[in-house]
Amino acid sequence: MSETSVKILIANRGEIALRILRACRMLGLPSIIVFSEADRDTLPVRLAKEAICIGSAPASDSYLKADRIIAAAELTGATAIHPGYGFLAENPRFAEICSDCGLTFVGPSAEAIELLGDKAAAKATMQKAGVPVVPGSDGVVASEAEAARLAQKIGYPIILKAVSGGGGKGMRVAADAGQLPDAFLTAAAEAKAGFGDASLYLEKYIVAPRHVEVQILADKFGNVLCLGERDCSLQRRHQKVVEESPCAILPDDVRKKMYKAACNAVQAAKYVGVGTVEFLFEPSTKNFYFMEMNTRLQVEHPVTEMVWGIDLVAAQIRVALGEKLPWKQSELQPRGHAIEVRVNAEDPARDFAPCPGKVDFFHVPGGPGVRVDSHLYEGYVVPPFYDSLLAKLIVHGDNRELARNRAVCALEELTIEGVTTTAEFARALLENEKFVRGDFHTGTLQELLQQ
Repeated sequence: MSETSVKILIANRGEIALRILRACRMLGLPSIIVFSEADRDTLPVRLAKEAICIGSAPASDSYLKADRIIAAAELTGATAIHPGYGFLAENPRFAEICSDCGLTFVGPSAEAIELLGDKAAAKATMQKAGVPVVPGSDGVVASEAEAARLAQKIGYPIILKAVSGGGGKGMRVAADAGQLPDAFLTAAAEAKAGFGDASLYLEKYIVAPRHVEVQILADKFGNVLCLGERDCSLQRRHQKVVEESPCAILPDDVRKKMYKAACNAVQAAKYVGVGTVEFLFEPSTKNFYFMEMNTRLQVEHPVTEMVWGIDLVAAQIRVALGEKLPWKQSELQPRGHAIEVRVNAEDPARDFAPCPGKVDFFHVPGGPGVRVDSHLYEGYVVPPFYDSLLAKLIVHGDNRELARNRAVCALEELTIEGVTTTAEFARALLENEKFVRGDFHTGTLQELLQQ
């Protein structure tokens, strides 16, 4: 890799923009930050050697404007674009535009993004590759009547999902035939409003599963690394709150099968880059099922970095630039346990209402095994236009209980004044007996909030 010939434009904001900026500096690569008017004073912009404004505050006028990002790349002489996560990171058209303009997209090919972004097509691909999938429709369910026939065949409860969906939108569960009509209409309407596509597919609804995802890293030479799993079961409205690695209840024989399935999924999609293969694990039967594949860097990637000792962002950039993976699977071994807690500018007492505002004081916890990824600083004004994530607290320990204790202590030390955050809520969650025992599933957090 020639340092003089590569220049990376970072097409994102907040903590992930700062994380990518640091990776570029570590690799000795020049970089450019693009920003909206609302982010003019954010930390990534202040630390960048080169930054360019691409529009006004709303993401639709800035971070989602592909033409402005491409223009910024051409203006600054960038040769590659790193999309981070969110915004245009999983937009196949954007990846295609980058390629057409002679820019390296730091991510998989447009074809892979499109294939895996279509839930029905992804499921069909996984079936052909022998990856276990949840019983359900082979593709789009054309009508409510067809959904009713299929649901009767596979058995209730079932879940309807938007083909073009994500983030928990366009999803409805029907516990029996009586609930199906309303679930079908509501899911279709939400899918149409949120994604411009009302198409739905149907699956058997797995009761009380664990959400377990496998981190993979693949290069252009056919090499695939499996970097363990993360348990992301603690969620609120399908949004992850706490992530940990490894999954405390996953049997070793199931773990091996899951890793093999994830590698098969990557090879079936001809995938290159970092990616996450997400599964539903059913503890009662020890079965697991392919759910989806995220074709980007995950918010929770630091959990894997702490356990496996690999800089995923740097590796992602190197792979995108055509380098061969320097590791073999047999050379890599996981170490200990890691937990990540997301700290958001939200008020748990008001149904997690967003809480933008000025940060009057910010203190980051420290000590062995403690890491904080954040773009905050004293005086920073949290804008109301974007995701409310303020910081990610990541801890590592020799075992799960040590990691949990470190996370609790670090959350007690973390201080963010001026805006209301979820830090105290997260600390209480880590001290809840269900989390301590590892006895939880994807619906546990919602159940606790309703008590």
